[in-house]
Amino acid sequence: MAGEQRAGGKAEAGDPPAAPVRVLQSLRVKICEAKNLLPYPGPNKMRDCFCTVNLDQEEIFRTNGVEKSLNPFYGEDFYFEIPRTFHNLSFYIYDKSLLQRELRIGKVAIKKEDLCRYYGKEPWFPLQPIDSNSEVQGKLHLELKLNELITDNGSVQQLMVHIVECEGLPLVNGQSCDPYASVSLVGPSRNDQKKTKVKKKTSNPQFNEKFYFEVTRSSSYTKKSQFQVEEEDIEKLEVRVDLWNNGNLAQDVFLGEIRIPVRVLRNDSSHQAWYLLQPKDNGSKSSKYDDLGSLRLSICYTEDYVLPSEYYIPLKSLLMKSPEVQPITASAAFILGEICRDKNDAILPLVRLLLHHQKLVQFVTTIAQLDLNDTQEANTIFRGNSLATRCMDETMKIVGDHYLKVTLKNVIDEICESPKPCEIDPNRLREGDNVDNHKDNLRHYVDKVFSCIVKSSMSCPTVMCDLFSSLRHMAVRHFPNDRHVQYSAVSSFVFLRFFAVAVVSPHIFHLRSHHPDAQTSRVLTLISKTIQTLGSVGSLSKSKTSSFKEPFMCEFYKMFEEETYTADVKKFIEEISSTESKEPSGMSESVILKEGEMYKRQQGRRIVKKSFNKRWFSLTSREFAYHKHKDKDPVFRIAIKNILAVEKLDESAFSKNNMFQVIYGEKPLYIQASNCVEASEWIEVLSRVSRRNHRRLSRYHPSVFINGTWLCCKAFSENTEGCSPCTLGVPADVALDIDGDRECEKIYSLFSTNMPKLQKMEEACASMAVYQGPQEHSDYHFTIDDSVETFKTLQQIKAIVEKLNEPHEKHKKGSTSAKYGSQENPIVGKGS
Repeated sequence: MAGEQRAGGKAEAGDPPAAPVRVLQSLRVKICEAKNLLPYPGPNKMRDCFCTVNLDQEEIFRTNGVEKSLNPFYGEDFYFEIPRTFHNLSFYIYDKSLLQRELRIGKVAIKKEDLCRYYGKEPWFPLQPIDSNSEVQGKLHLELKLNELITDNGSVQQLMVHIVECEGLPLVNGQSCDPYASVSLVGPSRNDQKKTKVKKKTSNPQFNEKFYFEVTRSSSYTKKSQFQVEEEDIEKLEVRVDLWNNGNLAQDVFLGEIRIPVRVLRNDSSHQAWYLLQPKDNGSKSSKYDDLGSLRLSICYTEDYVLPSEYYIPLKSLLMKSPEVQPITASAAFILGEICRDKNDAILPLVRLLLHHQKLVQFVTTIAQLDLNDTQEANTIFRGNSLATRCMDETMKIVGDHYLKVTLKNVIDEICESPKPCEIDPNRLREGDNVDNHKDNLRHYVDKVFSCIVKSSMSCPTVMCDLFSSLRHMAVRHFPNDRHVQYSAVSSFVFLRFFAVAVVSPHIFHLRSHHPDAQTSRVLTLISKTIQTLGSVGSLSKSKTSSFKEPFMCEFYKMFEEETYTADVKKFIEEISSTESKEPSGMSESVILKEGEMYKRQQGRRIVKKSFNKRWFSLTSREFAYHKHKDKDPVFRIAIKNILAVEKLDESAFSKNNMFQVIYGEKPLYIQASNCVEASEWIEVLSRVSRRNHRRLSRYHPSVFINGTWLCCKAFSENTEGCSPCTLGVPADVALDIDGDRECEKIYSLFSTNMPKLQKMEEACASMAVYQGPQEHSDYHFTIDDSVETFKTLQQIKAIVEKLNEPHEKHKKGSTSAKYGSQENPIVGKGS
């Protein structure tokens, strides 16, 4: 699974091996805007800038460029699972010059341990200058040892430096580097230097080379009970190891250094440890960050320590009982929504968990009844921002992802890639604009989007249909005299909160990879406003044009024959709120699920390590294909039904990072993604769409067959069964990929963090039981309809949280007990 690391604990001898704790990392970033960028050194002074997101030195995302501005607004959101360890999250501002060269202006670099300080905030970060000698990542494992040698002339005190290995060195120009180490013994009057051999195309080189340096030499040898180096020598000598990328014909690139004073051997003749590589020490120099400008960012980094499944059984059981609890306000799921300050923190894991266990429809239906009980007018039905409406919003986002792509992606792509002028606001029109032409263009787009929506009922996911059916019948029971409420109850969600939002923000719903530019955003906003109004079915006594604040939108809406559109909307709502079984025809339509540029190894019988070509890859619900160029026909296709496995490929296979293989009927297709996140996402989506295939493999080869041998298992037959088990754990449902244990962990964390509120809620229940009514002294407002039942649930929640605290504390104690200098806890800076 993407973003997963394993953290095992120590076990007693004879105990069965404990299931490991999974450490799952995710990051949600919003790149808001930059300001006061350093002007271009020319008469124009403006810049064409874009921003990249980097894990250490690996670029994983870049925004669209903003032309001719020193204060560019980006407004781009990016969410991803982090599939590996990292030390720094960095943001680089680039300027694309007239020669199309990408020049780095400045950066923001944040250490992993500092990310939590910015959770939920949007601070301005000063841009820092970029120095190639400071762009460092990775760690080094080495050993130092003092030996005493006796010669004819006396004793020689010798220092042995053993360069064992490195891990996590950066990519250079998108490829694994060719690293070597320079080893020096530095003192007041000496600088002895030696080098390792160059290791080709690897970020994790195994050097295993030893170097020897004379430390002190005495004229005669005097036997000592314990060998020691003189104090003055210890203070003056230092071991320095520099890592370099061999540039062959180009200049070598600095990768990092460590400096270790020989005094670490003062009390012990040997020292072995892992060190984090450090930037080159250039002395103290002033950095004028403010001169480069600033970048405003929203950063939400989460790290979930997911225990084995059996630990979450009590919590899961309590939450799954929520739909049956009477009253619903006394349920664990409802209480979770009550105590969280940011309701979205609670709703997403809650919805995913209930969805995973087929309890969502019943829960949402029950809490929606609470909304209806407080609704006096049919025209305002489900228009609030309650727990029920938020649960509906998240449900539609989760299960409706594929539905939106089937329904809207093609038309949204058409609008975004070549938008026609659609501005109809007189205050925004430019000289020479023809407003009638603009209205025709906008009408054309609205009709196209509307038609796609109302013809999409057969593709609507079953869960959404079940929810719409429940809401529709509840609304009729609550307002029996309003013949339109059965439609408005559904349209307030499907049009107002789903399709209209997806149209105006296609990047958030995975319909586009980037936030649209300003002109396209304006076109999408006008379409969205019209679709909202066309989709609303309310009382006929209220004109739809009154929903528009702008007079020009009222005039534009008059172009539509309202009765025809209303009839289409009603028919569509009846279809998507029907509980009758239907064929999900939308799933058989070809829709692009993911696409992008990657490298593939040349398809042929003979494997040549250097034969990689850049191609445009596309995955639809029917096939996986690659093209020579984005807009060309595919030159190679694999039907989804023929995919047998999708797995990572060892770096050693082709000396390349971020590789994976698609195994089908013939030889595997070997592919290199641009970064670790892209590779992880491709593996995940390909595995998900092919998971139902009956002939899927259970074992595979993690490397390649070269010169008559599998590099992984050394088997001589190309038809030998795989030597490693295939990755499991991806659900068969194409639309959903829910990790129930992870959602339980998130909910546990929320309960644990909000324990003071649970205590206050418990006190409020006790007070109500004693005084027969709500008391106003509490700092919090809670919905408590039955103090006895609520108190009982609170007691259960607290007991479960306390029980889960024990393994979490045990794990944290074990994870922090790693020895300083170990691979898990490397030394930072100079060893002492």
